[in-house]
Amino acid sequence: MDARMDDLSAFAAVARAGGFRDAARARGTSASSLSEAVRRLETRLGVRLLHRTTRSVAPTEAGQRLLLSLVPALEQIDGALEQVQASRDLPAGTLRLNVPVAAARLVLPRIVPDFLAAYPRIRLEIRAEDRFVDILAEGCDAGIRYDESLEQDMVAVPIGPATQRFAVGASPAYLAREGRPRHPRDLMRHACLRGRFSSGVRPPWEFARDGEVLRLDPQGPLLVGIGAGTDLAVDAARSGVGLVYLFEDWLAPYFAGGELEAVLEPWWPSFNGPFLYYPGQRQLPPALRALVDFVKQRRW
Repeated sequence: MDARMDDLSAFAAVARAGGFRDAARARGTSASSLSEAVRRLETRLGVRLLHRTTRSVAPTEAGQRLLLSLVPALEQIDGALEQVQASRDLPAGTLRLNVPVAAARLVLPRIVPDFLAAYPRIRLEIRAEDRFVDILAEGCDAGIRYDESLEQDMVAVPIGPATQRFAVGASPAYLAREGRPRHPRDLMRHACLRGRFSSGVRPPWEFARDGEVLRLDPQGPLLVGIGAGTDLAVDAARSGVGLVYLFEDWLAPYFAGGELEAVLEPWWPSFNGPFLYYPGQRQLPPALRALVDFVKQRRW
């Protein structure tokens, strides 16, 4: 509150209390500071606002007119400040997140229901895509990424499993027909179902074992857009078209159900799990602060 608002608030307090001492006691300040504030206001306006005697203080006619307009305005300001304070304790509003499709499928379902139950006044807007974006330019409050694509000026909080793996799977029918690969290089002779980012990049299939790392570019009959087309590749693998390379957690239900069989499991590479990231700011929006604290307390 600037000096003019302080002076107006001081005048209203004195006029309503009927004296400087009572007003000072209620506001936790000194009578002399309130007297000085009223004097500044009267000087600025060029009119006397209070009649002062040794026994009492009362508004002049001009002071009474000012008080009638001023009190509702001050009450409205106090109410607005109380709402802001309450929103800090009970966060509300829309929280926009930009996340990879894999995170929307594998991580957020384990967070979103409980988070929204805990904070019913928050509305989550999830934008799932697999292109790298500037979250601020896109109008988002935060995002989820893996550490290799995090920007250095962002604050990052682990969200989801600390470690994940890529897995290879194929249907029993495909393996019975084409044989089971015994080494990653065998994939170069198999039908591999590939993915491509919207940028045009086709990520290699990476494998690691006993310090040996292999990056392969196998070929196959199907190329899908990573994210929106990933389920199509999984369905094709389940139907016996070829082998699919994807997050282990994504393929796990199909391994468990027998629709896919794990292939080359000793070579599956592990990597760090995803991070919730956001711009480094001292004062986070209340809804984002609530999500950050919620994620930090979560056990995976």
